[in-house]
Amino acid sequence: MSVRPSEDAKTILAQALAIDPSAETERIVSALRQQLRGIRKRGLTLGLSGGIDSSVSVALAARAAGPQNVLCLFMPENDSDPESLRLGRLVADTFGVEAIVEDIGPALRAMGCYERRDAFIRELVPEYGEGWASKIVIANALESEGYNISSLVVQDPKGKQTKVRMPLPVYLGVVAATNMKQRTRKQIEYYHADRLNFAVLGTPNRLEYDQGFFVKNGDGAADVKPIAHLYKTQVYALAAYLGIPEEIRNRPPTTDTYSLAQTQEEFYFSLPYDRMDICLCGLNKGMAAEVVGQAAGLDAAQVERVWADIAAKRKATRYLHLRPQLVDEVEEVGI
Repeated sequence: MSVRPSEDAKTILAQALAIDPSAETERIVSALRQQLRGIRKRGLTLGLSGGIDSSVSVALAARAAGPQNVLCLFMPENDSDPESLRLGRLVADTFGVEAIVEDIGPALRAMGCYERRDAFIRELVPEYGEGWASKIVIANALESEGYNISSLVVQDPKGKQTKVRMPLPVYLGVVAATNMKQRTRKQIEYYHADRLNFAVLGTPNRLEYDQGFFVKNGDGAADVKPIAHLYKTQVYALAAYLGIPEEIRNRPPTTDTYSLAQTQEEFYFSLPYDRMDICLCGLNKGMAAEVVGQAAGLDAAQVERVWADIAAKRKATRYLHLRPQLVDEVEEVGI
């Protein structure tokens, strides 16, 4: 059962998450400029989804390298929400950066992305096919007993939805096929970065970076990640300061990966981002579960469940952050 937030607890956590948007913007911009000089790149390229993280990243990139040295890529595919492209164009126009469309649908179809995914889905729903849609959801960490149980939600052509428990082989198969999307997008980003002598900018926020909400060698691959230290709440604070269009700031965070609309907490996180920020920040700062719970509107036991879920995700996704493992270090490389 949730509890009524304590004003004192809310103030403590609000102060912990507070930033000076102007000073933080200058700090990030300065770091980006130094990083570009260090790797001898003259600009930045990134995938622009119309979401808050990529939109803030565009604004920071334009300040750091100049709008003329930023290239944004729209990379829709068969399951993409058309609204993402519209909002992405709005951001590109707002900050005066070049943006081009690279439709990756044909490439994904040629590689068997959709066919492979659908074959795994048909192991659970044999009739799944043309006109159907799907997404993956996880059990709510506040209600589960420490297990991230995944389910498949399918919608037939008449709009009826059905939810079925996913055995591990089917889950892994659907995710493996779907991960082709992120890896194909990253290939396109690096193609344009190579031809322009630009660096690739990654857009994860702290929640995503901390808990491994990215695909290895997909959206996890980048030369610079300027907002990976920022909690999602802080990203929104920067968005307001940088002039990100209000329509984007008010848009609920989505994955825009599956053919059914899917929120990030449905697929990965335990809570909406604002409460997740409070729990993660409290954990990182060693605060008591009772205090964090009062700020988040949760009881202490629920906070402990969220913390256990964070710990489990950190452990399971640690390998995503690792460089390739060597038998012996090559000292001459020195990295």
